Amino acid sequence: MSNPDELLVAISAAVESEPSNQMALTVVVGGAVITGRLAPEAVWRERVAEVLRDSDRLGPFSDVFARGPVENRPGHGETPTHLHFHLARILQGSLGIPETGGMYRVAIKDVGAWTVGDLSYSDR
Repeated sequence: MSNPDELLVAISAAVESEPSNQMALTVVVGGAVITGRLAPEAVWRERVAEVLRDSDRLGPFSDVFARGPVENRPGHGETPTHLHFHLARILQGSLGIPETGGMYRVAIKDVGAWTVGDLSYSDR
């Protein structure tokens, strides 16, 4: 979308307003269906940093994500521009990749369609 959906921006802002807020959401971005839970950016960054820190090869990159809470970065309090998914999957046929869920950051302006809820597939 060239103009971000104002309702989706409002949902993202509500998630950002409280560290414990999470919301199940499914979006279509560039033809890919991503489903999972939105989390505040600070929580998302912390979790990504933890995963990277535990990796021998990727550990040095953890600092990029762990650089201070959102409040200390320029632009805090502005309209959200990204959705931060955690425990998310890209739906491919009857599979969700990765099966355990991943961490995705999606630009709100790139979302072509969305729905509330976490979609899951079943072969029944």
